[in-house]
Amino acid sequence: MTLIRLRYVQRFRDRHGKVRHYLRVPGQARVPLPGQPGTPEFQAAYNAALAAAPPRPPIGAAKVLPGSLDALAVAYFDSHDFKALSATTQGIYRRIIEKLRAKHGEKPIKLMEPHHVRKIVAEIKAPSAANHRLKVLRILLRFALDLGWIKSDPSRDARRVKYKVKGYPAWTQEMVDAYRARWPSGTMQRLALELLFHTGQRKSDVVLMGPQHLHNGVLRLTQVKTGQDLAMPLHLEAAIEIALLPPGERTTFLQTAYGQPISAKGFYAWFRKACVAAGIPKGYSAHGIRKTMAARAADAGGTVKEIAAFTGHRTLGEIQRYTESADRAKMAGTMAAKMQAAAGTGIVKPARRRVSNRRPTA
Repeated sequence: MTLIRLRYVQRFRDRHGKVRHYLRVPGQARVPLPGQPGTPEFQAAYNAALAAAPPRPPIGAAKVLPGSLDALAVAYFDSHDFKALSATTQGIYRRIIEKLRAKHGEKPIKLMEPHHVRKIVAEIKAPSAANHRLKVLRILLRFALDLGWIKSDPSRDARRVKYKVKGYPAWTQEMVDAYRARWPSGTMQRLALELLFHTGQRKSDVVLMGPQHLHNGVLRLTQVKTGQDLAMPLHLEAAIEIALLPPGERTTFLQTAYGQPISAKGFYAWFRKACVAAGIPKGYSAHGIRKTMAARAADAGGTVKEIAAFTGHRTLGEIQRYTESADRAKMAGTMAAKMQAAAGTGIVKPARRRVSNRRPTA
């Protein structure tokens, strides 16, 4: 069953058990929609009702000072640049921008100078968060440059904060075995592991996987974060767990105890609880499984582009590190074998201890 999501559509079951749909644009009266989503009748009524609704002004447009950071944020939120981002990225950017507005919203953009940018970034003590603020501030200022609000970008020469990145630790095979031993086949926890392990996808994509993404043994999906379209043959172990799911209609493979889809935020705590029960050390998360699979693909001889097609990475820097590490390990093994063979033929000889002929002095 394909899940159709339409903006402003509300769905509920009335007291007679009939499912009804309405178009509910904020600030406007709701409009009943006939039929079921996906039918021509429903789509025609939806398009007509949506076209008749008056356009909404940008959020907060009437409450900001012209030329201020507030005004720039409102314009950016209403731009094609922002709307083209994934919902996850929009949420992250919006949170960062709203924190900027809380302290600097009324300040005029045209008066911002490089030292102001450095000071605003320095307000955040955590290095990673400071770099995220700088990134979003640069996006805003470049947008202001395109609008003609400023003549030059004051963030152009601002430097990122340098720090060591630990990253997510990769799972070992022993950890995978311990998890499987704790959560036997047929449990929702086991299904989560096999989907993570054999698809190499982020938790935000795994929680959305459902029957509608599976076609003739091939899993097809569009990544939430990057928008990348992926197609991969479903591994047998993951297929077995899916086949063990209770019968009935569902839009996602992973569900709560109440039969509802698990959200990406809810999945983190739920999966961590399952890891604790299996004795997985603290700090090892679902993303660590993604790193494990990328590293294994590199060890198996996968090229950078092959691994990217599997994991959906858009930037290849991290995958490059995996493949280079795997190549170094293989070359080191090859070199060790060559040296052992050379030693057997007498080419490489053990170093002899040098004996001095000099007499010891008294």
